[in-house]
Amino acid sequence: MKQAPIKDLITFEDFEKLDIRAGTITAVSEVEKSDKLMKLTVDFGDHVRSILAGIKQERENPYEIEGKQALFVVNLPERKMAGEVSQGMLFDIGYADKITPCLLMPEKSIPNGCRAG
Repeated sequence: MKQAPIKDLITFEDFEKLDIRAGTITAVSEVEKSDKLMKLTVDFGDHVRSILAGIKQERENPYEIEGKQALFVVNLPERKMAGEVSQGMLFDIGYADKITPCLLMPEKSIPNGCRAG
């Protein structure tokens, strides 16, 4: 893999605007109108969200992440895709560098809703 250049500097205040939280993926289901998207049902402790992720073609078995705890960006505006609403973004690593993405996961189980940063 060729390393990408580091992006422009941001301020700490810019970074603090991101709300990245741990959540447990309780269900993974098909999005009928999409070749790429899967619907993740994610438990954040005090609430549950539906988050669409383009993992259908990235993984041999996209259902393998069910039951795993991962990181999600939760303060993005809701977005409608393929007839479904996404209430956040899976925070994985690898896609931008054209390698098979993997989840960003806590090293041990932590309470759902716990914030990164």
